[in-house]
Amino acid sequence: MTFRFDPRSFGIFLVVFVIEVAIALWLDDPFVRPLVGDTLVVILVFYFVRSFIQTRTRWLVLATLAFAWAVEFSQYFRLVEWLGLADNRLAVTVIGSVFDWRDLVAYTIGAAILLAVVRD
Repeated sequence: MTFRFDPRSFGIFLVVFVIEVAIALWLDDPFVRPLVGDTLVVILVFYFVRSFIQTRTRWLVLATLAFAWAVEFSQYFRLVEWLGLADNRLAVTVIGSVFDWRDLVAYTIGAAILLAVVRD
């Protein structure tokens, strides 16, 4: 693992970030926002980390997927409430408050896309 800035990965991160913001602001449907948005969030986190850390793709994809799953399971265990942050809008937005098994599927799809597309 090497720390080094990768402008290409950061550029991809920025593009995916803009898409995520657009989905959050302008779409309120039962498919794109929950499924595509959650699929893209794994890609977003992957490229953000890859912008600064050079490591094997497979390892980083699995670490990103584990992180996404951990956040989702923290919702199942009501982490925001347990931490006393239920009234904190930022905490509720970042951590979330509602567990949904379909989110786990979407995160896994995002990881599969990365494994299929990204090469070391």
